Amino acid sequence: MKSAARAVALPLVLCSLAGIHAPQALAQAYPVKPVRIVNPAAPGGNSDIFFRLLQPKMTEVLGQPIVMDYRPGAGGTVGGEAIARAAPDGYTTGIMAASFVINPAMIRKMPYDTAKDFTALGLMVDVPTGLVVHPSLPARNVKQLVALAKAKPGEIFYSTSGRGTVGHLAAELLNSTAGIKLVHVPYKGAGPAVIDLVAGQIQLQFASVPLLVGHVQAGKLRMIAQTGAKRAAIAPDVPTMVESGIPGFVVRSPFGFAGPAGIPKAVVDKLNLALVTAIRQPENHKALIANGAEPLGSSPDEHAASIKSEIELWKKVARDANIEAQ
Repeated sequence: MKSAARAVALPLVLCSLAGIHAPQALAQAYPVKPVRIVNPAAPGGNSDIFFRLLQPKMTEVLGQPIVMDYRPGAGGTVGGEAIARAAPDGYTTGIMAASFVINPAMIRKMPYDTAKDFTALGLMVDVPTGLVVHPSLPARNVKQLVALAKAKPGEIFYSTSGRGTVGHLAAELLNSTAGIKLVHVPYKGAGPAVIDLVAGQIQLQFASVPLLVGHVQAGKLRMIAQTGAKRAAIAPDVPTMVESGIPGFVVRSPFGFAGPAGIPKAVVDKLNLALVTAIRQPENHKALIANGAEPLGSSPDEHAASIKSEIELWKKVARDANIEAQ
């Protein structure tokens, strides 16, 4: 009887031990099939361009194909929900643009908790934002712009690609920080917003430097500042907002790599290794800069801390500007 009991008990113990170590074993074997990358934007945008540059090297490091899955809509929340609701096994990940950390301040009923429902896998790049004015506006630097805006409150208009965008909140941050009143004119997309700015219908704009640099070089717009913590490689002669006399004014437009909450650490480390290796590859590094991006390649912990701090920043900006979530 004792031998029979031991014969039954031993497989049960072994199965129990196997169950305890199953997640670790699966993580060590990862990946054994293609990895899906959810892109919450349409094909051809910045997120698509940047990730396509990194995709070959990431595929090489992981040893499995990477499949892009486009899920645009609702300011990125459609794709974000697809990532948040996926199994936390590392086979569904996604790209997060700046809207990812802005949305909690702008959307009252989010389909997920941005701070809790995702696993940070690393920041990819930051796309510098520039402050440009039409040549007809007599302001060649931020100090002159602020003085002009104080002399003419409510008479200087800025365009954006829409409500709740980086450009919108950056301008409102300047309003609250400098004590001025620039008037928002939202457009349906970056193209129309820039067209009217170049035409002189609008006086200024905060927008992606890669979008603006051609107009600046042609003399159609004047870039007087950029919003990064340091000067961007694509515009090394343009001072930052801090250098221009606005203390603490740093606005980032980061693109991150994330998955659903609960991905095992060993899988997180493999995904981050693939990302960082691809970003640091010399050819990719140069290509990202040539496309107007500042390569980052952060750790998952740095990315997680960035998500929290950015969410709080934009919530504060929205409160200070009396922008109500919709």
